[in-house]
Parts: sequence; structure tokens; C-alpha cells
Amino acid sequence: MARDYRKLRVFHDAHHLTLAIYKHTKNFPKEEWYGLRAQIRKASVSVPTNIVEGSARRATREYLNFLNIARASAAEVAYLVQLTFALEMLPKTSFAALNQACEQLVPQLEALVESVAQLWTEERKPDAQRPRVLGARQRPKG
Repeated sequence: MARDYRKLRVFHDAHHLTLAIYKHTKNFPKEEWYGLRAQIRKASVSVPTNIVEGSARRATREYLNFLNIARASAAEVAYLVQLTFALEMLPKTSFAALNQACEQLVPQLEALVESVAQLWTEERKPDAQRPRVLGARQRPKG
């Protein structure tokens, strides 16, 4: 099954969140460059990357697995945004922008995971239980 991740709004939102994370973490304290700054950046990159990698997989089950990883990474980013704000590494304006982006992204990923999970459930049903879709060359019997 060919999937084009570029057609997914959730991919574009994840990409923009990653760009925003990089922008807003530029001025983190030097002692956090290999700590929280690296962690939040790595987690944010993981979201769109896993959407892309999952989209390239043939099986719906594999796609679903990568979407679940993306969802978990988005939840991690949301927590790290809150943590870095609480530790006073993020200014209030940066926190507001990043937190809002996370609050939009996580539910989008959850909805996509649910949708693909339903598709995977349908694919696993025996042929007799699946709704039959007639192709261009198929004619109904009878």
C-alpha cells in the first residue's frame, strides 16, 4: 500500500513543531546542550521521522507501529516543553507557542493511530467478513 506522508496534515504539523523546537531551544544553558536540549530535539525529530518511515512500510501493521512511536515521541516532547518551562529554560512566550503546538499535534496523532488501527482490523478479517468492493474489471455474480 503506497502512502504519501506529504498529504498528511499531521506530518506538516510535526515538521513545524520540530522547527519551532530547534528555534526556541537555541538559547538553552550550555550545561543542557547534551541534556534536556538534546533530548527535546531528538524527541521532536522522532515524530515526523517515524511518520515518514512508517509511510514507507508495506504492511499496515508496520505503519501502525511507527505511528505509535511517533505518538509516544510527541507525548515526550509535550512533557519536555512543560519541564523546560518549569526549570525556567523556556520563556513564557516560547512555552505558549510550543505547548499549543503539542496540544494540537498529540490528538491528531491519536486520531490517525485509531484510523489506521481500524484499517488493520478490517484487513485481518477473513474474506467472507470483509465488505466486498467491486473493481473496474469485476462484475457481480448472478
